[in-house]
Amino acid sequence: MAGGRPKEPLVLTDDERVQLERWARRPKTSQRRALRSRIVLACAEGANNIDVADELGISMPTVGKWRKRFLKDRLEGLVDEPRPGAPRTITDADVERVVTKTLESKPRNATHWSTRSMAEATGLTQNAVWRIWSAFGLQPHRTKTFKISEDPLFIDKVRDIVGL
Repeated sequence: MAGGRPKEPLVLTDDERVQLERWARRPKTSQRRALRSRIVLACAEGANNIDVADELGISMPTVGKWRKRFLKDRLEGLVDEPRPGAPRTITDADVERVVTKTLESKPRNATHWSTRSMAEATGLTQNAVWRIWSAFGLQPHRTKTFKISEDPLFIDKVRDIVGL
């Protein structure tokens, strides 16, 4: 007879089982989500937390945590919660403004934008401008290799690729 508190049975719907199996097998799924899916699938087969932990090579508290989160929030419970820390202070509009200004204009009395001149023109810090340029691969000081894009959808395309 197994010891410990009795656990609420974990029963999956057909759709949930299909989704969990997909996450567990798919090579592009993050390893965290794949492991969480395997934990829930093993628990749904009736295995206790000790057996699931031994089978997957993880700790019992980890099994218990993801079992509880799945029972509480179902599939949404397996997604990472927001991390602690300060919220973003630079908005998408700020990023778009810096990239657009960099690509479509030149400063007065200069051949190209510097981080200082762009920071002054946009009201952001020099470091923020540098981080935005780095993320988008912009180097306006390189006159031989830097080209200004004429594509009106450039910002959207870069945002999709870079993920900002």
